[in-house]
Amino acid sequence: MLLTIDVSNTHTVLGLFEGEEVIEHWRIATDPRRTADEIAVILQGLLNQSPLLKDADISGIAICSTVPSVLNEMRDMCRRYFGDVNAVVVEPGVRTGVPVRMDNPKEVGSDRIVNALAATTLYGGPCVIVDFGTATSFDAVSARGEYIGAVTAPGVEISVDALASAGAQLHKVELIRPRSVIAKNAVEALQSGIVYGFAGLVDGIVERMAAELAEEREDVTVVATGTGAPLVVSEARTIDVHEPWLTLIGLRLIYARNTG
Repeated sequence: MLLTIDVSNTHTVLGLFEGEEVIEHWRIATDPRRTADEIAVILQGLLNQSPLLKDADISGIAICSTVPSVLNEMRDMCRRYFGDVNAVVVEPGVRTGVPVRMDNPKEVGSDRIVNALAATTLYGGPCVIVDFGTATSFDAVSARGEYIGAVTAPGVEISVDALASAGAQLHKVELIRPRSVIAKNAVEALQSGIVYGFAGLVDGIVERMAAELAEEREDVTVVATGTGAPLVVSEARTIDVHEPWLTLIGLRLIYARNTG
């Protein structure tokens, strides 16, 4: 089985593949202070509690990370605790099959390249990937599978945190869809602003990106992913596909490209 690990600024998502299918998954907080030994303890605990692994072993590991300090500890963890397992870390020198057409390709996060590969493999190009994470990231991929540009906007959760910390009478609220757009209380007013505000932000940016990618909007596939996607996807009219495991799928594809 292949273990895939996607380390982002807020959460770390782990997925276990049997062939092309995600058969188990977990989500934990990303903590830059964790050592390789602590990561190994958490990982072994998650793996040991899964009934799917009682008669199976990890045969490979694929990792991408936007947090350099965590990536260093992940490498150490793989060496110390999975020394006999082939591990692929997405970084310069690793074959992805995604040409990067940016002013400085090194600025592009590895997760964005992984998502671009997965989206074009699954749905073709051109496409726009909307990743609802710590930031709301928009990635543009050409019809030839080239990563050609990006847009970065604030994330849903950090926007709520900013409102709660800056407003004396504003508080953190549960991130759910309100009863109506026009709210009847303070809690639902915030929920409406977040849900429909981000839906409008997504639609506005996607429409402009699609106009630069193709002559017809219908020729551009818009793929949503990330932990915050379920909150906004149903309200954004421009989202075509919701793929929660897009990054993990891309890690599986990159592992296959680099291990034969």
